Amino acid sequence: MSPEMNDSEIQQVRQGIKEKYDRVAAAGTGGSFQYPTGKAGMELQGYPPEVVKNFPPEVLAAFCGVGNPFSLAPLNPGDAVLDIGCGAGVDSLVAAHLVGAGGRVVGLDVTAAMVQRARASLARLGLANLTFQVGEAEALPFPDNDFDAVISNGVFNLTLDKKKALHEAHRVLKPGGRLMLADMVLVAALPPDQAGKVENWFQ
Repeated sequence: MSPEMNDSEIQQVRQGIKEKYDRVAAAGTGGSFQYPTGKAGMELQGYPPEVVKNFPPEVLAAFCGVGNPFSLAPLNPGDAVLDIGCGAGVDSLVAAHLVGAGGRVVGLDVTAAMVQRARASLARLGLANLTFQVGEAEALPFPDNDFDAVISNGVFNLTLDKKKALHEAHRVLKPGGRLMLADMVLVAALPPDQAGKVENWFQ
């Protein structure tokens, strides 16, 4: 979180992020992003083809992720998995297939409209080991040592207190648990006249 931002600016950024993803959820597509989305995005990023082929087209079309968190470590049958910033729920659905009926997956998103969309996708696939709920990365509504793995795809860059969000992810992981994080980083500084504009946080 930027030390130059006051409480009003922080709330403005949070509201801007929520409003953007409300619009994405309402659009019924992956939206406009600077990286591949939909089925083509999943194939490009190496998602398991045996899982992707079982998803209906409308679920595949909802994929929006900057990378493939499943390439970082295995998910094992019976694992408990938390998907932080699950969006339309595609990664959560993949995780639910990988951990099997004996596993447990929870998808969490700050945007209620996205959670509704994720639940609609879940209804199409009927997986009993997956649930979705509204919540924030900086204040996870789960007990300590609750999950074998935490996954996230393009979401931590949107959190305003990244240190707190990472602390929360560590808190809910079991000892020896895996943080499987795909995200973007800023590699070039914004021009001085743009750096202080809070709207640049959610472009």
